[in-house]
Parts: sequence; structure tokens; C-alpha cells
Amino acid sequence: MPSLSAARAFNETFKPAYIPVAIFLGGTSGIGQGIAEAFAKYTKGNAHIIICGRNRTAAEAIIASFPKPAIVAGQDQQPVHEFVQCDVTLMKNVKATTTALLSRLSKVNFLVMSPGMLTLKGRDETEEGVDKKLALHYYARWKCLYDLVPLLKAATEKGEDAKVMSVLAAGGGGPIDLNNLGLKKGYSLRNAAKFVSTCNDLMIEDFAAQYPEVAFTHAYPGVVRTPLTRARHWALKPFNPLFQVLLYPFSISQDDCAEWMLYALLDGKKGAFRRDEKGDDIGKKSLYTSEEARKKLWEHTLEVTKSN
Repeated sequence: MPSLSAARAFNETFKPAYIPVAIFLGGTSGIGQGIAEAFAKYTKGNAHIIICGRNRTAAEAIIASFPKPAIVAGQDQQPVHEFVQCDVTLMKNVKATTTALLSRLSKVNFLVMSPGMLTLKGRDETEEGVDKKLALHYYARWKCLYDLVPLLKAATEKGEDAKVMSVLAAGGGGPIDLNNLGLKKGYSLRNAAKFVSTCNDLMIEDFAAQYPEVAFTHAYPGVVRTPLTRARHWALKPFNPLFQVLLYPFSISQDDCAEWMLYALLDGKKGAFRRDEKGDDIGKKSLYTSEEARKKLWEHTLEVTKSN
């Protein structure tokens, strides 16, 4: 278990000899924002950083805080910091975004996916018939990775890093009903949480098996003080200050979490990894997987995301 100072020291050693391309899906707030900011800090802004999400105003403020990159005359690739707007609750939006990225990028070195929501609401379907929580925590991530994997492969062919991280709940899964994928029946917040955690585990296993030269990580960030922990419902808002005080001893800051998550991202070499809140590999802990589950979930996800 690396200390926070050890994680920072490790991150300081990241000095690529190339201009890395990094995409942060869900990077306009919370943990995704923190990782994007840490990545910009350690690369000194000398990277092509793409923040993808819904909130343009937030993204532009984040990008404005990045270190200003050094422009090198005569170099083919220059550092760029940009925002790509996309509501990833809809698979058609993810497809439109990945299609545009495929048309103009020659590679992707890092793909960090952290879109999410915290709600007590029950099943809430999009116009595509997908529950919004499941869409953000699994289907959109899978679809983004599935579409962009050719660009990750292109990075490996250049001898560069190709690393993927899905920040959710490694170790928090449970058995899934292969006859009820998508939770059309028996939906509850507990069932949804376990379902998407296991789906992320199976996702990294599947992609790692198909693309062994790439590192795929599913990470549990712990309890993090982000905007998601602030009460939004009018009835709960008066209690928010008390909740934040009670939460503080059991949580970590967004910036500290980002250091450990960046460590976990950079530390992975090739294959599938499941990491805890301090970046440690948790191995097979609470891993619910089988060839049948992987196969059925893959086929189901192809159908839901309209990728077949």
C-alpha cells in the first residue's frame, strides 16, 4: 500500500518521451476532474488532454487551470487541451463522439472513465430504454472503450503506453443473473451497484484477453469528498453541512484520491487489474466471473449499445 507521498513520488517519474493523448470521460467534475488535473500537472501540460462530459463551463475552467504547454516548433504533434461535449447517458451520443474522435486522432494512450451519479431514485430509463445509472456506470464506458480500442492499439504499435481505467467499485460486485442482464426485473439500488461493479470486472477481463498489450484497470476510489456527496434534494440540503462533518473522518479529498488513482493507472503494465483506493492490486477478491458470464454479458452489451 503506497503512502500518499509515495504515490506522488511515483507519479513524478512519469516523463514520457512523446506527447501522450489522454481522454477523461466524466472529467468535468469529481474524481475524473481530479485525475485530469493531476495528469496535467505531472506532464506539465505537455499532452493532448480531452475532457469529455456535459458541462462546458466546468470543463473550460478546469482546462484554464492546467499548466501551459511548451509549443515546440517543427514537431508533428503539439500539446492540446480541449473539451468534447457529450451526454453519455445515451449510447447514440457516445457513438457520435467516438466516431468524431476516431476521425481525427491517430492514437490514444490513456482512457480514464468515471461518469456517474448518486441518486436514491429507482429505475429511470433513457429514451433508449437503459437505466441512467447503469448507462453511466457501465454501458457508456464499455461503448467508449469498444469504439476507441483501435486507437489504444495504435499507441502500442508506436511503442507507447496504452492504459485504460474505469473508476467505480472494484471488489464491490456480486453474482449476476444471466437471465436478467440490464435489471429489467428486480431493480434496486443495491442490485444496480453490484451489477455494474461485476460488469466492470468482466469488461476489463474481456478486453484484456482480446488486447493483451494494453493495461485495463477497474479501480475503487474509496469515499471521496466530491460534488456527488453533497445533497441535492431540497429536503436533504439543510442537513448537508452536518453530513459533510460526519463524512470527513472516513473520506479523502478529491485531489488525494486523484494521486492514488493516477498511480494505479500508471503502475499497470499489461493485462487486467483491480485496484483499491490506495492503488493496490486486490487480485481475485470478490471477483464473480466465468466464461459463460463474460460471453453472455458481452453479447448483451453489444445489443444494448447497438455495437453489433
